[in-house]
Amino acid sequence: MKNFRLLGYLFALSLFIYSCDSSRDERPLGEYEKGLLIINEGNFSSRDGDISHYNFNTGDVQQNIFEKVNNRPFAGLVQDVVEFEDYYYLVSNTGKVEIVNKNTFQSLGSVGGNTVDDNDPELNIPRSAIVADNKIYIADWGPYDATFANPKSYVAIVNNLSGGDVFKKSRTSSRPENFHKINNDLLIVCSAARKIDVMRIGIDTVNRSIDVEGTPVRFIEHDNKLLLFSRSSSGIFFHEINKTDYSITNSTEINISNTTSKLTLGENGEAYIITSTGWPDYNDAVSKISITSGQVLDASFYEGNGFYGIGFDNFDKNIYLSENNGFQGSGTAIVINQSGAEVKTIPTGVGPSGFIFRR
Repeated sequence: MKNFRLLGYLFALSLFIYSCDSSRDERPLGEYEKGLLIINEGNFSSRDGDISHYNFNTGDVQQNIFEKVNNRPFAGLVQDVVEFEDYYYLVSNTGKVEIVNKNTFQSLGSVGGNTVDDNDPELNIPRSAIVADNKIYIADWGPYDATFANPKSYVAIVNNLSGGDVFKKSRTSSRPENFHKINNDLLIVCSAARKIDVMRIGIDTVNRSIDVEGTPVRFIEHDNKLLLFSRSSSGIFFHEINKTDYSITNSTEINISNTTSKLTLGENGEAYIITSTGWPDYNDAVSKISITSGQVLDASFYEGNGFYGIGFDNFDKNIYLSENNGFQGSGTAIVINQSGAEVKTIPTGVGPSGFIFRR
């Protein structure tokens, strides 16, 4: 009996210690910590970009969550949303970056947007961002010249992860679009120049450039390889990048016409890309391709018009496609299964352009 009592005391003590274990994560979930975030670019004239939130469990949709949480409109065009630790960096190509807590969307700070000198703003046309060495690096096209080219493109560097003043602008090749951090370098996609710029972190200047076939769009990590997705008038390329010297070691070309820059990876080396005939017909489609074989698997996997963004949910294995409704009011997200059949639709904000899945 004494042994049984001792065992009972030990069991109760273990339960008490477990319940008081301060190392357990018992913090409440942020309202936007789970679910689907829909990036709404917004209309250029009204600059009404923001983020929508869709609850996978209830089907509830909240529009304009930045404005809802912070009691002010985003007041810009959302070009990109970049995640780092507990931050989201909302990049507006109208001259600012808003920084929010990624679970609550509470504003933490910003870069640009409040400059008093219109002739020399802190940011001109930011396109994306990355965090490295406890600094924010912002890819910016720079100002347009008389021919609407961008010969003075740069990376803006901010010393504070929650925003503040730009302390340095480092020149790049024309129209930087996308970053990839590798070794102690930043690789920068420069679309107009058709180059990859290499910037050493800490020195923060471009020390060399690598020519690229086609117009480069962004970096993709696939099958333990670093690929550069690039486009031409006749098709697309996936250039394999050497992870040591950043040279292009191999290129897969897929012949497919009318491609856009909107592409998402699926499973087993497959990808989905939006194609469009453009004005005046705007016959759009989602084409299914194989990066592994370099083949078009289904050029008309799903057809329609106004397609503007695409994503793949690794949880439910569905493709999420957005329609922009001609930027005339709210758009729609269309959920498609892997047979190309519509599963459901989700209302969005203006100009839906991308998806972030938080399961």
